[in-house]
Amino acid sequence: MADHRCAHCPGSHTGERPCLASATTGARSWLLIEHPGPWAEYVEDADLPGPVADALRRAARHGVRAQFIRAPRRRRRTPPLWVYTGFSGDTAPDGRPVTPWLEGRELADPAELAGLDLAAVAAGRPPGLGRPVAGPLLLVCTHGRRNACCARTGAPLARALRERFGSQVWETTHVGGDRYAANLVCLPHGLYYGDLDQRRAVAAVTAYHGGEVVLDRYRGRAGLPEPVQAAEHFVRAHTGILAVDDVTVESMVADTAVVRAGQERYRVQVERTDPGPCGAGCSENLATYVKRGMALLNGAALV
Repeated sequence: MADHRCAHCPGSHTGERPCLASATTGARSWLLIEHPGPWAEYVEDADLPGPVADALRRAARHGVRAQFIRAPRRRRRTPPLWVYTGFSGDTAPDGRPVTPWLEGRELADPAELAGLDLAAVAAGRPPGLGRPVAGPLLLVCTHGRRNACCARTGAPLARALRERFGSQVWETTHVGGDRYAANLVCLPHGLYYGDLDQRRAVAAVTAYHGGEVVLDRYRGRAGLPEPVQAAEHFVRAHTGILAVDDVTVESMVADTAVVRAGQERYRVQVERTDPGPCGAGCSENLATYVKRGMALLNGAALV
């Protein structure tokens, strides 16, 4: 039955429409700031203490993605406030290999943000904000002021995941792709999932704790171009290799990628397809990617 509270195309939020290769392409470095709300439509428009507003401006200047976070149900007043930084890429902007990382601590005073080196975060270097975070952070978008579907589907999911996985789980502001709500982002690797119900979300989080992805409702990895995300997805689907670090896109030229999966390398051709609007007045971006060819390098073509 259609949900008349939702303005998205039929089939949204249910997995009927493919969500692969739809993770945000512009985020590899992260700044997470605890803010109990209410959240403005855009984080930079919120009524904020001066040090927080300044941190947001500096994050934008350095290309660091800023998110507000808050604990489900328990929306305490701040300060004190939790702040995290992280980097989800495997390669720094200068070409250095990087292991994705998170660090954070609880600040007694927002003024402590003034010393936060966001240029280092953007460069893939921990800024010394606090201790390394051993476990993942799990962000569920509940940003109803941005899109009502995120609150409607995300808030109950965030509460359920918090009950199961504890303080790793936070509600967060817009992560991109409202039509895929409920959305989950797994840090530090920046893995995006969409169209989640509780069962699928638990499966995704459990897999991530084990160092793997689940392809069902996997949107891709943040910070990578969409065709790269698509190539990774198709190779994982073909090989069954799900370990986060065991599939790497080595190069992408036009629509053709070279992908390393375990000990093998594949050439993958992808194509962006657009089914067109779902009806009169539809302005949704419904484009997705399909596999046009795959070959095991130094081996026979694979269908």
